[in-house]
Amino acid sequence: MGHPFHIHGSDSRAPEAGVELPEGRLDFDERPILVFWESTRACMPAPILIVTGGDAMMRPDVFELVGYARERGIPVGLSPSVTPLLTLENARRMRELGVKAASISLDGAQTRTHESIRGVSGHFPKTLEALRMMVSLGYTLQVNTTVMRDNVEELADLACLLKEIGVKIWEVFFLIQVGRGSEVRELTPEEHEEVCHFLYDVSRHGITVRTVEAPFFRRVCTWRLADGPGEDPIAKYGLSRLYGRLRRRLEEKMGAGGADPLIRSARTRDGKGIVFVGYNGDIYPAGFLPVALGNIRRDGLVETYRNSELLKQIRSSAFTGRCGNCEYADLCGGSRARAYARFGDPLGEDPACAYQPRNANPQTASI
Repeated sequence: MGHPFHIHGSDSRAPEAGVELPEGRLDFDERPILVFWESTRACMPAPILIVTGGDAMMRPDVFELVGYARERGIPVGLSPSVTPLLTLENARRMRELGVKAASISLDGAQTRTHESIRGVSGHFPKTLEALRMMVSLGYTLQVNTTVMRDNVEELADLACLLKEIGVKIWEVFFLIQVGRGSEVRELTPEEHEEVCHFLYDVSRHGITVRTVEAPFFRRVCTWRLADGPGEDPIAKYGLSRLYGRLRRRLEEKMGAGGADPLIRSARTRDGKGIVFVGYNGDIYPAGFLPVALGNIRRDGLVETYRNSELLKQIRSSAFTGRCGNCEYADLCGGSRARAYARFGDPLGEDPACAYQPRNANPQTASI
């Protein structure tokens, strides 16, 4: 499955491509907040339809599909790949059809970093050109970044670049070691925690920050929002040199950042508020959790979402390990995709989280 521009608010998952979430109480037992529909492997009723891929623009009827959705009042977001098909003409046509939000991936602040991760020569300048084009056309633009050891030291410079371009939303994906990601050097749980604190700082510079497969970002934000003025997160939370370097670099380039944090999100996670439909019609809890729940050719999407036993367990926080013992189980709930990738259990604990629950039993604190 591809990398949809997720909604996980912090996770994110949670909103995507600049699409605003509906206000008020959301009942995730009844309906998701986002439906990701993989329109093609070449790479419905509201709430929000995200057209992703692969390269969604390779589908010959993509404009017809978007027009059909818009005629029925369905909000549509676009997640295009930076290829020769992402032309000014095609981007403008999508805007004319009523697509207001788009997301594009950028994985480094330097040519070498981004292109080594993407594996495409010349991709960095073309990506910056595409970002500026989308902003000029009036899209609410989201940038997706996968954080890993190869680019973590550039996160502050990347945040500054996004601000300069006019990107409104930064969605940071925390790596899951499957597929191509198996060869990428991931961070330790402690480093994930420090990146979350840094992203909170970024959110005070006028950029909405969301995360994918890092619902523990919501816990960190809850802590930081409760902190008093002048409280030092390094001393209070035992953060180390990585956070210190990123914070110093951010302050050097953008100042201290005094605005209110832009971290608005819903308490979504894989299978709770999110559902993913693959290119072949298979229904999954999320784009990175390859546990098929049914297929839209024979199973109703609404009924599958509401009645799947796995999704019911996920929505009720029926987890094992540290996630099952955690006081933040509902607020966070851990990455179900990462638990499945590591342990083969979508209800297991999230191995990327460094937090030790207060009420954890040492006998069952890990899987």
